[in-house]
Amino acid sequence: MPMAECFFISDSAAWNALLRPLPCAHVLQTWEWGEFKRRTTGWTPERLAFRQDDQIVAAAQILTRRVGPLRVMYVPKGPALDYADSGLLAAVLDHLQRLARRRGAIWLKIDPDVVAGTGIPNGSPLLEGEGGEGKNRDDPTGQAVLRTLRARGWRFSADQVQFRNTITVDLTRPADDLLASMNQSTRRKVRTAEKKGVTVRPAGIDDIPTLYDLYRVTGARDGFLIRPLDYYRDAWGTFMQAGLAQAFLAEAEDRPIAHVILLHFGHKCWYFYGASSNEARERMPNYALQWTAMQWAQAQGYPVYDFWGAPDTFEESDRLWGVYRFKRGFGGVITRHIGAWDYAPYPPLYRAYTVLMPRLLGLMRKRAD
Repeated sequence: MPMAECFFISDSAAWNALLRPLPCAHVLQTWEWGEFKRRTTGWTPERLAFRQDDQIVAAAQILTRRVGPLRVMYVPKGPALDYADSGLLAAVLDHLQRLARRRGAIWLKIDPDVVAGTGIPNGSPLLEGEGGEGKNRDDPTGQAVLRTLRARGWRFSADQVQFRNTITVDLTRPADDLLASMNQSTRRKVRTAEKKGVTVRPAGIDDIPTLYDLYRVTGARDGFLIRPLDYYRDAWGTFMQAGLAQAFLAEAEDRPIAHVILLHFGHKCWYFYGASSNEARERMPNYALQWTAMQWAQAQGYPVYDFWGAPDTFEESDRLWGVYRFKRGFGGVITRHIGAWDYAPYPPLYRAYTVLMPRLLGLMRKRAD
């Protein structure tokens, strides 16, 4: 497909406006996400737009980081385009590959929001109660994209930065249908929260210290890394100010007991963060929060609610298994994306960086012990 024009965008409002209506647009492709990664992790963002017949047809926010004289490049949850258009996909990949070669990149990683299939993959144990709903169904467009990437020499990345699998809920249905699609236990717990005096209210920037305290407690309980408060003031506050995040706080007897933080953009609303105190968990505040979040997203016109994360392997040994069972109760669809893929302009460099360098560092650590 001949491209009429390809150019970089340097205006935040213009970038988000052209990105928003594109197929597969994702909040990690927004201007705010790129600037957040610049401030916190040293990536340099660039925004590349593709125009044909006076219409923007594709967009890619590229993050670049230097490794000595070389670079690594990453397009988080992008590019955004109609992946059913094979000519457009080829043109975008051609341009990105040329850019990676010209800049001496060790690798260029893309991680588009493209569905490979739904349901539990073939070969995984079917869970009790899942029935036919859990069976694997390949997505024709996603499978075609996978064939295209393989044919071009792209490699499935050993470094899957984002969640590859998730659970999505179709919000185009009436609220009664959403409730009816939940399993009986989840529906009961949503009602239990209300009966036990849990109230849910919107939270804003002034509530960030409270949100952080709950998140810190959750991290200590569940064993995951928590950064300092200023990091979350930046992460949550930036997106709240930009109108791309919405938080909800659950309270009981005027005490905060749990929260969710949603990111929303384009065609989806994502459940990105959640936390709860060690108290009042029997009141089921997390169930009330998710139901409130889904209703809010539906009222904002989002057709999809994305729970942002499901197991890589659908077995009880997976680290996300407990969270998965909680999310699955809300009646969504297991959605498997194609994942992150690497293009290596110079294969020996790629091998040195991804295979030999980790081995060398491992040997150096052993000798130091």
